[in-house]
Amino acid sequence: MMQTTRRQFALSTAALAVAACLPQVAAAQTVDDLKKKGKLVVGMLVDFPPFGILNNANQPDGYDADVAKLLGQELGVAVEIVPVTGPNRIPFLLTNKVDALVASLAITPERAKQVLFSKPYSAASIVLFGDTKVKATEPADMKALRIGVARASTQDIAVTKAAPEGTQIRRFDDDASAMQALLSGQVDAIGCSVQVAAEIAKRAPAGRLEPKFQLLQQNMAVALRPGQDQLAEAINTAIEKLVANGELNKLYQKWIGTELPKLG
Repeated sequence: MMQTTRRQFALSTAALAVAACLPQVAAAQTVDDLKKKGKLVVGMLVDFPPFGILNNANQPDGYDADVAKLLGQELGVAVEIVPVTGPNRIPFLLTNKVDALVASLAITPERAKQVLFSKPYSAASIVLFGDTKVKATEPADMKALRIGVARASTQDIAVTKAAPEGTQIRRFDDDASAMQALLSGQVDAIGCSVQVAAEIAKRAPAGRLEPKFQLLQQNMAVALRPGQDQLAEAINTAIEKLVANGELNKLYQKWIGTELPKLG
């Protein structure tokens, strides 16, 4: 666990260093700041289908992209989406590369020490997903497996917490890499969202892969920098409205295929 923590710290530090070399954008703290700048710059994953993808025109798309655009409409500003990765999304926010994250970022106590979370706008279940020949019905069974996971993600947190000491956890740069490792037999199972599991199942021979058990159910929220309280209030008001009028549910049904879970 100590080695894992050190690796994650080193990765976060490296991501911050890379982000510091990129061009700065104006640090919008309020809705008025956004309107003066003319846009809301949103960081979003594009490797987390169906929440974040690149469409046929190589543009960010998916549930998170549509949510970001709806929030822009509610705030009265245009939206520019900047692709981010799991490890660099928080550094991009904290170093002012983006104004906000709509990046499938689950609410956790550790993250809440770094960022200001809005009310949740989505939810996802994290499951252990693997070959049907693999026996795994509870966390204790993970010790005998090679388990892949996207580095520094909610899945990583869930797998690390559930796995017994000595479990082989192999960390990849993103969900796509973990997915490929599973399909090619480099790992026996991966920790992933139920949506990613469904996408993997489409690519594998019928009946080869299956969800084993649920690791975690978490809500996802817009992330802002500490001090963006006025912007957070405006976004919370927008999310409450979009939940109440059913617009978020429509998007969830469009992309996920089910009703929007109850968001607490």
